[in-house]
Amino acid sequence: MSPFEHGEVFVLDDGGEVDLDLGNYERFLDIKLTRDNNITTGKIYQSVIDKERRGEYLGKTVQVVPHITDEIQEWIERVAMNPVDGTEEAADVCVIELGGTIGDIESMPFIEALGQFSYRVGPRNFCLVHVSLVPVLNVVGEQKTKPTQHSVRGLRGLGLIPDILACRSTQPLEEQVKVKLAQFCHVPIPNIINLHDVTNIWHIPLLLRDQKAHEAILKVLDLQCVGKVPREPKLSEWTDRASKCDKLKTPVRIAMVGKYTGLSDSYLSVLKALLHASVALNRKLVVEWVPSCDLEGSTAQETPDAYEKAWKSLRGADGVLVPGGFGDRGVQGKILAAKYARESNVPYLGICLGMQIAVIEFARSVMKLDGANSTEFDPATKTPCVIFMPEGSKTHMGATMRLGSRRTLFQVKNCKSAKLYGNASYVDERHRHRYEVNPDMVQEFEKAGLSFVGRDESGKRMEIIELPTHRFFIGAQFHPEFKSRPGNPSPLFLGLIAAASGQLDHLLQRLKGRGICSNGHVMKVYKNGHVMKPLKGLVNGHYPATGNGPIPI
Repeated sequence: MSPFEHGEVFVLDDGGEVDLDLGNYERFLDIKLTRDNNITTGKIYQSVIDKERRGEYLGKTVQVVPHITDEIQEWIERVAMNPVDGTEEAADVCVIELGGTIGDIESMPFIEALGQFSYRVGPRNFCLVHVSLVPVLNVVGEQKTKPTQHSVRGLRGLGLIPDILACRSTQPLEEQVKVKLAQFCHVPIPNIINLHDVTNIWHIPLLLRDQKAHEAILKVLDLQCVGKVPREPKLSEWTDRASKCDKLKTPVRIAMVGKYTGLSDSYLSVLKALLHASVALNRKLVVEWVPSCDLEGSTAQETPDAYEKAWKSLRGADGVLVPGGFGDRGVQGKILAAKYARESNVPYLGICLGMQIAVIEFARSVMKLDGANSTEFDPATKTPCVIFMPEGSKTHMGATMRLGSRRTLFQVKNCKSAKLYGNASYVDERHRHRYEVNPDMVQEFEKAGLSFVGRDESGKRMEIIELPTHRFFIGAQFHPEFKSRPGNPSPLFLGLIAAASGQLDHLLQRLKGRGICSNGHVMKVYKNGHVMKPLKGLVNGHYPATGNGPIPI
């Protein structure tokens, strides 16, 4: 999936490559979804075709209605019963996001399926929230309701009647606008929820609470207890975090060196992980976008202004992050960024390709292997320090990478990475890659001073690299950003921000003797290295504040 078209590709524990929206759901709800939680037209049609080939339709004509629409409903009901919060119980309520715009041809089978579904399960088992934009004409400054009126009319014409309107706007909705919407859209005023622009996204749950959106949903689904007032949502942690984020003043500048810098959604989870760590360490995140191509020598000749701007941003940053990516465009610029961070003792975090870039740069600059490269960029290289994985496919691109949650075993107990993970003996993180560090060259690298502190369970696949003599120079083959949460920042991102803001030693001291299991909870580590019982005193994913403030784990 092209980042220019889809934004980032979010990876789930089971290896599912899905839309970035599922990442938002995992972060906000702190749940673990599966590939089945991502319904696509292709999956539905493939399932129906497979059933027809097996003879399950007994030779009948296969049509959009009822076969495709039935398959959509069956998929929803099946997936809704899968536990996602770490328990064995099914959820009480399943949220279905139907993307696109009313009237799109692509979504018509799904709209028809949901229309049938709402009729079949009945009004008390189905709540439709319609999201619509209320724009403002700059000339007159009036909030216009016509787009919402027309979209609701279109929705009704397709057999779906909205119970709640979620109205996006730049400013809070005026009262007369709500009255007008209620009149023309046949939705009660208490069920018209306004989601206006806020200073940070963590204010959104608070907006919903203040407008009693939970009461509207409980009423539509008939989940209210008779004679009892609905309890207020427990959002004290959200309130504190949203307020804290707004008040942060001391900046920490991170140079993001990549080739999709023109579209921030391409690195959405990376940005969120940086934000989680920055807020936890009381720093205001400032991301310096550095197009990797602009760091290269060819840019200095073609567009010198862009070249100077890129290097100025890189040199002015407190830390450098090279995220994942594919293809050879901009690779030389990333190598130069890694070299600058290594030689200047600037904190560096390389993710996936960013780790491979660091290995290539080390081979060229420190080991004097001028032709060192990845076979992804130069298949004929005589010094292949990064190679194609043996189990991969070079002919089929889709879902043939090393995907999903894999275990990394720490080889060096006192390395920075292990300390950041609370001295755990292993960690489970999500992967998405086709290439790996050449295991035949590992011994040479380690002799030259590059430490491979994390490996897979076979011991042959390199997962984490470190430069022991550097302030903070870490590369990870996995993607730690996918499991970062607002209340539980990714340890490696926490380390990068701490190093960039001069707090790393204090952070490592605070984490000493604590371990983190794969779900992000703090655990007690025993002498044999096994992770056992949870430590007492954990409050909302945090230890109570001591010293210079709370350090979320």
